Parts: sequence; structure tokens; C-alpha cells
Amino acid sequence: MTQVLVRFTSLVLVILVALLWGTVPVRAAERERIEAFLATTGFDVALDSIAFASSSAPDMLGIDPGEFGAEWKRLTEEVFDTGEMRELAVTILEQTLSDDALTHAVEFYASALGQRLVEAENASHMIEDDEAKQLEGQAIIAELVKKGSGRVESLKRMNRAIDSDGTALRALQEIQIRFLLAASAAGVIDLQLDADELRALMKQNEAALRGALQLSALAGAAYTYKGFSDAEIEAYADALEQPLMQEVYELLNAVQYEIMADRFEALAVRMAGLQPVQDI
Repeated sequence: MTQVLVRFTSLVLVILVALLWGTVPVRAAERERIEAFLATTGFDVALDSIAFASSSAPDMLGIDPGEFGAEWKRLTEEVFDTGEMRELAVTILEQTLSDDALTHAVEFYASALGQRLVEAENASHMIEDDEAKQLEGQAIIAELVKKGSGRVESLKRMNRAIDSDGTALRALQEIQIRFLLAASAAGVIDLQLDADELRALMKQNEAALRGALQLSALAGAAYTYKGFSDAEIEAYADALEQPLMQEVYELLNAVQYEIMADRFEALAVRMAGLQPVQDI
């Protein structure tokens, strides 16, 4: 087990303990400040964008969403209710996010540069056509590479800082595994593999998937921050690399991944009434 998985698992355990027992760490931020924090940093919009991930659910199960008609849209809107997802995030963060980390993040994102960054990030999060965004971002990167621009490395620095422990790959794998197992348990699919076998199968393609995620993140960053100067990108990378900001993003990533996994499991259960059993 790698250090990445250990740290991510530890954060999830902290979240679960906080939810089950209601324990509040010393100087944990109060609810009103957490809600303001979400709005100031744009994490509220990032949570809302989780709903777009529901479009990948049928592909994971080998199902054509067209078979569901309007019921699919209704179902995903109910399961990925933005109000419920925000409420869960607030509940977790008010018991896990320290005052120091909250204050540090809010001070940066409330600045003139910070608010412009949040505006750009919010707009990018709410674009449903991710393919178009990726294509434009890839074109931007290609042009930067052609010019020998140092901006590419700055964008990579930003992405490394946002996911400093590299948890994204393992988290997405676990989300998919939990979804497949939940779908199998609900009778949506006839899954022939157990959890360990699924992990072993994903391990075989891990290197390729990691590379694809890095390229996707780079193209996404190129698109999102295309309106910012090289100096502003450098300043943002510097800010993201600060220890307290690292603490914030480590927790936000864990919260976002846990909410996504929870919603996909709920979706699997609800799909039982819509989809006949299929082999995978």
C-alpha cells in the first residue's frame, strides 16, 4: 500500500468518524464560515459540477442511457441533488477544516487575483461539453510547446499542488469499484469479478490512466486560465504550494471524492428499477 493511498484513506476515516460521532477538532470552523468559505473559494460550484459525472455511469456499466429516456435525467437530478451535496460538504468541513487553513484560503481567494481565478474556475466547472474544453486546451498547450513557453511548467506546478499526493488516480479507481460493486449488489449488472480482482484489473492499466489524467488536467488548466498572464499563473502556483493551502486541498479533494463515491453508489441502487441485468 502506497503512502498516497494511506493518506487518502486516513482522510476518509477522519470524515467518517466526524459524521458518525460528531466530534469537532479544536478550532474547527463554524458552519456559517464554512458556507462563506465554499462561496469565496468556488468549491460550492465544484461540488455542483459532480452532477456532470453522472453521464459516465452508463459507460462504466456497458449500458446505453438512451434506453432510459427522460427517466435517466430525472433520476440523476434527484441523486446528484446539488443542495444535498453542498449540505454534506458543509457537515464534513465544519468538523474537519481548521480555522488557520480556512482563513489562509479565504484571504487568498478573496483577493483581486483570487476572485478572478474563482470566476474563471466556476465558469470552467459548469461547462458540460468537456470534450470541447479538452480540445481547446490541448490546442493551447500545443501552441505553448511550439513557442517553448515556460507557462506549461507553471500549469503543471499548479496541478501538482492541487493534487500533491497524487490521490486522483486511486480515488477515481475506488469510485468506479464502489459503483460497480453497488450496481452488482443491486442487480443492475451481473459482475463476475470481486473487489480485489477489479483492483488488479485496474492496476494493469494504471500507468496509461495516470498519463491520461495528467494530460487531461493540463489541457483543462490551459483552458481555464487562458485569460491570465504568465506572472499570475506563477503567483497562483506559489500560493497553491503553501503548506496551509496544501492542507485545504488535501481535505477538499477527499471530501469531493467521498461525495462522488457516495452519490454513485446511490445511483447504482436507484438504477435497479430502470435497467435489466447485464454481464460485464
